Amino acid sequence: MSKGNSIYENRKYVIGGIAVLVVFIYIIRLFCLQILNDDYKRYADSNAFLKRVQYPARGNMFDRNGNLLVYNQSSYDVTVIPREMADIDTVDLCRTLGITREYFEKRMTDMRDRRKNPGYSPYTHQLLIAQLTPEETGMFQEKLFKFPGFYIQRRSIRQYTDNIAALALGDIGEISQKELDNDTTGYYQMGDYVGKQGVEKYYEELLRGRKGVEILLRDARGRIQGRYMNGLHDVPSVPGKNLTLGIDAALQSLAERLMSGKRGSIVAIEPATGEILCLVSAPSFDPAMLVGRDRGKNHLKLLRNPAKPLLNRAIVGTYPPGSTFKTAQGLIFMQEEIVDEHTVYPCYNGFVIPGFRLRCHSHPSPIALQDAISTSCNSYFCWGLWRMIDNKKYETPQNAITVWKNHMVDMGFGYALGIDLPGEKRGLIPNAEFYNKMHNGRWRGLSIISIAIGQGEILTTPIQIANLAATIGNRGRFITPHMVKSIQDTVIDEKYRTWRYTGIDREYYDIIAKGMRGAVVGSNYGATCRRANVPGLEICGKTGTAQNRGEDHSIFMGFSPMDSPEIAVSVVVENGGFGATWAVPIGALIIEQYLNGCIAEERLPEVERISRTNLLSPKENLYEMQLEKENSAKDIK
Repeated sequence: MSKGNSIYENRKYVIGGIAVLVVFIYIIRLFCLQILNDDYKRYADSNAFLKRVQYPARGNMFDRNGNLLVYNQSSYDVTVIPREMADIDTVDLCRTLGITREYFEKRMTDMRDRRKNPGYSPYTHQLLIAQLTPEETGMFQEKLFKFPGFYIQRRSIRQYTDNIAALALGDIGEISQKELDNDTTGYYQMGDYVGKQGVEKYYEELLRGRKGVEILLRDARGRIQGRYMNGLHDVPSVPGKNLTLGIDAALQSLAERLMSGKRGSIVAIEPATGEILCLVSAPSFDPAMLVGRDRGKNHLKLLRNPAKPLLNRAIVGTYPPGSTFKTAQGLIFMQEEIVDEHTVYPCYNGFVIPGFRLRCHSHPSPIALQDAISTSCNSYFCWGLWRMIDNKKYETPQNAITVWKNHMVDMGFGYALGIDLPGEKRGLIPNAEFYNKMHNGRWRGLSIISIAIGQGEILTTPIQIANLAATIGNRGRFITPHMVKSIQDTVIDEKYRTWRYTGIDREYYDIIAKGMRGAVVGSNYGATCRRANVPGLEICGKTGTAQNRGEDHSIFMGFSPMDSPEIAVSVVVENGGFGATWAVPIGALIIEQYLNGCIAEERLPEVERISRTNLLSPKENLYEMQLEKENSAKDIK
């Protein structure tokens, strides 16, 4: 073959290869468009069908007596399908919806930003504005024909039968970017509502239900002609589960009234079940503040309030437990055979040894454990801790403190108990490593003696103190405290049905319980809880006065009846002074209300006196007054 023919022969192969490559590229492109990319399919579908999300009714909440606490009310959102938008009068749209043009443009920009709205599609409904009132919805409905691509979506918002338990119940709000990023299921999209705190957040998956889809048929002009195939391919929404809480609404209401004008908390538990009867964090607020389009403004006001009403002090607040902790110390000392019920220690108006003194109030001396609980003797527990930490049977203080800490952990301290509310803090029970760092490895019992009376480095939460009271009432066992009593068609978590044991003998709990009863009815050595002595009720109690940089915190824990307790309670009044001043009478009223169903007429003035007493700082009161003035002006307007 000649050289010229060879060249033409090669060109034939090149041209043929190019042709094959072009065909191959077209095939790949067609495959991508028709199989991998569904944009055209969705575009075609969107011309013929309208898929409308059906939002389920969120589960309701009831108190332990069947009283409705939280329910749903109809609300309306404005959604837009970007692909269907045409030229509209933006000014008229914004005026009708009561929004600014800047807000509209920003919302549309954010909507199309796949980083902020990962589920964005120009062919599906996107939220423009949420929670229109029926009046606003009616005005927009009349003009809807002017705004192609815009729709009204029926939703529901939360409503409350009373203004109680705001932090315990929680609230719902529009999903945040962080929450969207953390959603691995793909269930949520921009504009969806989720639980933000409290029970609403912890039980979000049960309360929210499951979305449905309604498929509507359109004609060539985009007008709705009805349901596609009479709804054969619709997916119905599934309502959320109803929850019955352990809360007693009447008890919760009284507790919040008693804590009016104060900072602190009240936690009441049913010892036999671990169900929380009331959970108060003060100051509180009306849960309805975080509902509707003013939610953001109101949330900001609550954030700026110096009294921190958004802080759930019952599970997040950490305090030195003060003398309430002596009950736990006494139990450990007896279990470790440091003392028995007959062991006595001297008290010379305090724990006094050469070169060291820790004060105590005046009472007869020497004193045994049961009476030391009743009169809250500081000296007794200092002697006990000193004898334990420096006891040769443990070889070193480090070993002794490890044994001590393990007992405290078994009693529910040092770690979060596991309540079904988000954000619970663990408190602090120091270990050997902690003190080695603090004292450069050179320390003994006297170095840490203040923890004997619940001071020093010890920190606990109010729910842990209430759980201690329940554990003493149960004589050494408890069920993890929890908000939810039962769930519709669902069994509650096993940990809220399982007993936890402290490992301390029951007989030692009997001694502590008698000491707490003596603190209420009195003993030869005195009593610190006399104001908790309600006729007809067998109340066992223990005060605590926790030292603080400012005024001391007033603390009380107790349970009743003595041998088969139905309620255990803790009360913390920040900067309230002695435990007997505020915490004890508040705790007694809580126990009386729950066991008797009401407060005796002769003690109603006490309820009024406590409720009207304001212990907030001038700065906190000034902020509250400014808010009241703003609200009054708004009401007048």
